[in-house]
Amino acid sequence: MASGFAEADEAGAIAQDRLVSIAKKSGMRLVGPNCIGSVGGAAKLTATFSPVFSSDSTALSAGSLALVSQSGALGYGTYSLGLDRDLPIGVVVTTGNEAEVSAMDIATALSEDKEVTGILIYTEGLTEIAQLREIAAKKPTAILKAGRSQAGAKAAASHTGALATGDRVVDAAIKATGAVRVNNVEELLDAGAVFTTGTKLIGKRVAIITTSGGSGILGTDALEACGLELAELEPKTIAALDEFIPSYGNSTNPVDVTAAVISSPELFEKCMAILVNDRNVEAIIAAFCVLVGDDVERIANALGAAGKVRSLPIVVARTGAQSLAPLAAKKLAQFNIPVYPTPERAARALELLRVVSMPIPKYSRKPLVLTTATPNAGASEVELKNLWESVGVPVPESLVVSKKSEVSAAVLKVGGRAVLKAVIPGLLHKSDAGGVSLDISEDSAPEVFDRLIAIANGGEASVLVERFVPKGIEVLVGITPSPLGRVLTIGVGGVLTEVINDTALRLLPVSSEDVNAMIDETRLVKLFAGVRGAKAADRAAFVELVLRITDATAGWDEGFELDINPVTVLSNGAWVLDSAYVAANK
Repeated sequence: MASGFAEADEAGAIAQDRLVSIAKKSGMRLVGPNCIGSVGGAAKLTATFSPVFSSDSTALSAGSLALVSQSGALGYGTYSLGLDRDLPIGVVVTTGNEAEVSAMDIATALSEDKEVTGILIYTEGLTEIAQLREIAAKKPTAILKAGRSQAGAKAAASHTGALATGDRVVDAAIKATGAVRVNNVEELLDAGAVFTTGTKLIGKRVAIITTSGGSGILGTDALEACGLELAELEPKTIAALDEFIPSYGNSTNPVDVTAAVISSPELFEKCMAILVNDRNVEAIIAAFCVLVGDDVERIANALGAAGKVRSLPIVVARTGAQSLAPLAAKKLAQFNIPVYPTPERAARALELLRVVSMPIPKYSRKPLVLTTATPNAGASEVELKNLWESVGVPVPESLVVSKKSEVSAAVLKVGGRAVLKAVIPGLLHKSDAGGVSLDISEDSAPEVFDRLIAIANGGEASVLVERFVPKGIEVLVGITPSPLGRVLTIGVGGVLTEVINDTALRLLPVSSEDVNAMIDETRLVKLFAGVRGAKAADRAAFVELVLRITDATAGWDEGFELDINPVTVLSNGAWVLDSAYVAANK
């Protein structure tokens, strides 16, 4: 539990290494240091100095949720917030510096516990992606990974010596595991609450039943924002609801039973019984503004009865002071029905549940045997294109000329319309330096040659003469290193790539399904389909090109960066028009 180890200074790091060595020699597992201990489990262990337990109101009880936190103080603060919401958190483990046992190691052990139905994780560093995938395959798992901003990442590194990773890479990595990433402590607990339902949500179709038209509207907006949708109720459902709902209410989705429930207490129960039997409905949000007195008991019983008819997620959005019905959450928790303060939070909870409910596709793909040697540092575009051509990646016909007298003949040789590019050692981004000229004829080629050579200011230079490829969809394909592994980036390409910033990321290796999913996550999906009368782009050819590039680079030395921009995708093929390679710093 002591601090002053690797998170502090070099001397602390040495002391921490010595601590780990002693533990290993003694056959012990070491959790920490720099943590606040652990509580819970079957033995109701209380091995912590957290002030949370100095309060008479804090009583350790059995529960199905497990909380694992790298930060001790935040972990127990989160635990206490969960108790305020009547969440059944039965285990809390804080891991601190994780000198020997990590948060993922603890979560792995908890995923084997039959009493645990959901796992909540707070961490400041994340490298064990394969481990997280195994955890999420066994238990619904939500993870709060701190350090989204550059300043936050720096703070995380100084806090526990955590290895900071680009946040979009972390997002992509977590997404592929089946766990769900949350944005804050509030969402972490919201996820835990919906995990207690013991249900899954594979589809998107949600019904809202409410006593407030305003709550129904807010809920509808929230569903769309969360990638969910209003279920279209079956005609027989609407007809049955019409028998009970007042004329000033609404029998379509969202179902507005109105304030008539005050004078007709059985109204909600009858409507809920009808709604739960609609097979178009895959989840239900029950939205109320105020619950008081006997309303709580009656509505809780109605929702509990509906949950016994069908196993589907039912969540409550209760927008009103807790003091009006202080036991509402506790009563609803008896039926495993979580309560949220707003329709937006309820909809987001269903989104979180859907993420952890979706099966993670396991695509089996045998990589092509495309062995290529790691390029030399400073490899030119010409060298890279020769490499791509050798593994079946389409590149335009080209040749390099070093004399002005040769350039016109070279243009004719590649078809009469050419792209001329400056070939200058160390010049990676030729367009930025004015080193690219498009659609050049044999007549204008000599003048363009002089201008391109002049960019080198008397240094070594030549000109690449390349067949002109008609305008198509320009795409960026990149490979970069990260602490989690190599990252593939695909997105809208061309000279405005960084301005548009519309990309998707995946950890390598990838399958054709992965590449297609990446296309669908960006504007490329619409561009490839054809806009304003343009022909559809050859999506299959682009996917094949990407897979050949990732296979060809699989054996390259670690740490390199590869920037292929653009790949031009036409209606009948895809072509690499430019490539840049940066070797690892050694």
